[in-house]
Amino acid sequence: MATLPACTPGRCVLATFIPYPETFMFKKILVPTDGSELANKAAVTAAQLAKSQGAQIVGVYVIDPFPYIGIGDASAAGLQAYLAEAKSVAGQALDALGKVCAAEGVSFVGDTIERNVVYEGVIETAQAEGCDLIVMASHGRQGVKALILGSVAQKVLTHAGVPVLIVKG
Repeated sequence: MATLPACTPGRCVLATFIPYPETFMFKKILVPTDGSELANKAAVTAAQLAKSQGAQIVGVYVIDPFPYIGIGDASAAGLQAYLAEAKSVAGQALDALGKVCAAEGVSFVGDTIERNVVYEGVIETAQAEGCDLIVMASHGRQGVKALILGSVAQKVLTHAGVPVLIVKG
């Protein structure tokens, strides 16, 4: 226990300060990424927050399953090529996220998953990993663009059971 003077303009009083062990609000932060520059901006924000909280970053890249249903051998070859490319892009995105975390001295684990609906994959990962915050980017689309293209960030914000921090572009 320490006694510290508490001063305001024209008045000084003696205050007692009892130090408490540091408690942090967030322990595991989920950072969904698509490898874009905007996602990297969210990664930097998340890593800085994680550093201040003593938290771990969990990165996730959600692969949309093969969009083409064909017949015969061409379909199998197309699926393999698509998955190989998608996994390569996912690996690069997660590597970039890992480097951001390493630069801040923050613990990082990353995973690639396949889901038909990206926002559901993000929410499922947050639940499975026990994350207590999701930090993600939003392209900030409005009006007709948002209506037609949808917003993964908006859907995560609406359906997540944990707080969501949106980093706008």
